[in-house]
Amino acid sequence: MTEVVREPREMIAGMTPQLKPGHYVFCAAGDQDWVSLQPLAMFRETEGVSVILERRTAEAAGFAVEEPMALITLNVYSALDGVGLTAAVAGALAAAGIACNMVAALRHDHVFVPVHRAADAMAILVDLQAKATNGL
Repeated sequence: MTEVVREPREMIAGMTPQLKPGHYVFCAAGDQDWVSLQPLAMFRETEGVSVILERRTAEAAGFAVEEPMALITLNVYSALDGVGLTAAVAGALAAAGIACNMVAALRHDHVFVPVHRAADAMAILVDLQAKATNGL
């Protein structure tokens, strides 16, 4: 098992961002059988179920597709109680005017950015990691 990292600088230094293939969209599932769509993620909100779907799946199911998002996975095994990784990533992207939606899972954090800014986001995150690594 991979070691869980809790310290902010260690999380950032170890994040090793990876741009995943595909385009994703956030959708309101409504009354649709969203389980059959095999969403990448779902969250039950007060207003209903939100799902993250591959763009083609969403289009085939008849969802209105807004701006597609690229998925960047941070490959550090960050602790759920670790403080600072999300703030560092979101802050660095915000400084460059890049919107991001963060999704934390048990083992990794995932960053969704507009597809047309994915390369810029990757460059920023790689630079952020390098700065943290050099500061260790």
